[in-house]
Amino acid sequence: MPSVSGQTVCVTGAGGFIASWMVKLLLEKGFSVRGTVRNPDDPKNGHLRELEGAKDRLTLCKADLLDYESLRNAISGCDGVFHSASPVTDDPEQMVEPAVIGTKNVIVAAAETKVRRVVFTSSIGAVYMDPNRSPDEVIDEDCWSDLEFCKSTKNWYCYGKAVAEKAAWEEAKQRGVDMVVISRYLCSESSLHRGEVVEILAKFFPEYPIPTKCSDEVNPRAKPLNFSNQKLKSLGLEFTPVKQCLYDTVKSLQEKGHLPVPKQADDQNLRIQSS
Repeated sequence: MPSVSGQTVCVTGAGGFIASWMVKLLLEKGFSVRGTVRNPDDPKNGHLRELEGAKDRLTLCKADLLDYESLRNAISGCDGVFHSASPVTDDPEQMVEPAVIGTKNVIVAAAETKVRRVVFTSSIGAVYMDPNRSPDEVIDEDCWSDLEFCKSTKNWYCYGKAVAEKAAWEEAKQRGVDMVVISRYLCSESSLHRGEVVEILAKFFPEYPIPTKCSDEVNPRAKPLNFSNQKLKSLGLEFTPVKQCLYDTVKSLQEKGHLPVPKQADDQNLRIQSS
């Protein structure tokens, strides 16, 4: 993304992990950023104020997904919107309504205030849940989760994300908003079952009491899901290998003091290179 100055973008749910990185990168590129949060004075948003450029070009706005006027006030005057705010839960009352209505509110506010472009960050949960799909079938940007299956299994997170994304499509088409989500991109390097995750972590960090398999795993998945990220790769994006991500996550937790640092001083990067 080229450097841009004089333009303002809104990032909803700015205090979240992905949104925080978007705020950071947008500030580095010269954008002025309005970040929506539930409480701008909450200390947990302090990391945003410490970002380079935040003092002069970051404004934290109090907004709620179900409060249309608060979203409209934050979005008004912006050149673009990155909509990343969403509850992360499998409680249908807390997940579906905020995800769907909140997304529609963002699109309507963007249309009414003449925002040129909206980017909607969804979830892999919107595409992969379909019991009728063959394990060998490639999952790409044309795939959707089966809504009835999501409801029958009470996977309200995937249900909410799939419904919200489709709602964003329809609302954007009706109101003429240029939605990047219409050019859908899967941002997944690979797919791992949670049992594979703990197996990898146990290998990299044997000094921690990490299980090697999930205790509740009754019918383990025989094959990993076959995701295609070729569409993003064709644009030049290079993915960080998922094993490296897991390793870096633990190292970061150690550096931040959330995990005790093991006494062993061996270079664990060698484990990644040899795995």
